[in-house]
Amino acid sequence: MGIGSRRAVTGAATALLLFFATAGAATAEEEPSDDTAISADQTTDINDRQGWEDEPEQPVLEKTPYYCDGPGGQYSWYSITSKKNYFIPSWWNGTKYKDGPGGTMNVSVTKAGTISVDVTGTIEFQTNAIIAKAKTSVSVHVGGSTTITTGHNYSHNISRNKYGHLQYGSWGYKVTWKKFQRVGSCGVKELGHGTATLPTSETGWKYWETSS
Repeated sequence: MGIGSRRAVTGAATALLLFFATAGAATAEEEPSDDTAISADQTTDINDRQGWEDEPEQPVLEKTPYYCDGPGGQYSWYSITSKKNYFIPSWWNGTKYKDGPGGTMNVSVTKAGTISVDVTGTIEFQTNAIIAKAKTSVSVHVGGSTTITTGHNYSHNISRNKYGHLQYGSWGYKVTWKKFQRVGSCGVKELGHGTATLPTSETGWKYWETSS
C-alpha cells in the first residue's frame, strides 16, 4: 500500500485503511458551482488506459474566429489554447496500492472522495467560465469536480520479479487558457493566461510496474 499527496479536495470517509494522505484545495478565484460537478452515477469506469499520458500536447483551434467585435459581441472572453491528456490521481487513502513481486493485484476503492479542478493564472479568473470553454473546445466530459465512491473493483496480473502499482483517479486533461479583451472596434488584447487541470467523468485504475 502506498501514500501520496495531491491538490485534490476529498469527501467524507466511508471506510478505514492503514495509510494516510494529504489533500489541499484547488487554487481558483471561485469554487466550481454545483452545475459543473460530475456525480458518481455520471462517471464511466475505464481501467488501465495504457499510453494515455504519452500523447504530446496539442494546440486547440478556436471554433469561433476573432471577429472585430469579439466572439458573440463580448467585450472579453476565454480561450483554451492547448490540451494534454493527464491522469489526475485521487491521492487519499484507500485508492492507491502496491504489491509484488509477481502475483495478482485485487483492489477496490475503500474511501470515497472528490477530485476537483486546479486552476492557476497570471490574473484573476472565473473558474466556471474556463470549465465551460473547455467543455466546448476540449471534451464534453470535463467538469469542476468528480465524485468517487467506494467499490470500483479491479484485478491486474504483475510481471514476474516486478512490483505492481494501481492508482485510482480521473482520466482528465491539463490545458492552457488565455483571456482576451476587445480593444476599440477591431483590436484584440491578451489580458492574462494560465493553466487548468480538469477532471472528467471517465475514472478508473492506472497501472504501472517498478523493479522495487
